[in-house]
Amino acid sequence: MSVVGDRAIRRLNARYLQSHRTTDVLAFDLDAPGPTRLLGEVIVSADTASRQAKRVGVSVALELDLLVVHGVLHLAGWDDHEPREARLMHEREREILAGARRPAPARLWSGLLEA
Repeated sequence: MSVVGDRAIRRLNARYLQSHRTTDVLAFDLDAPGPTRLLGEVIVSADTASRQAKRVGVSVALELDLLVVHGVLHLAGWDDHEPREARLMHEREREILAGARRPAPARLWSGLLEA
């Protein structure tokens, strides 16, 4: 997992996904042959995480946790392009974060899940 700034994640997004915009998290499948399977690389924008945390009123650390979980779920095959898939993925994120030190507040998903 790597934490970068907005400029770096925008460059990666443009280079590998042909999208010239900033994003919060990228996940790259690094499946390689060998005795152990490397799942992939998750890259998170600290700048975007900070803005998003402030917008929903949670700590930057909690927002970073969410983004890492989100990226790992993408590597595990989860998708969020369709509303139903996104809802299921965000529910799984909640389950995973609920098993962490302390449950994440519902506002962390503000704007991600329909009411």
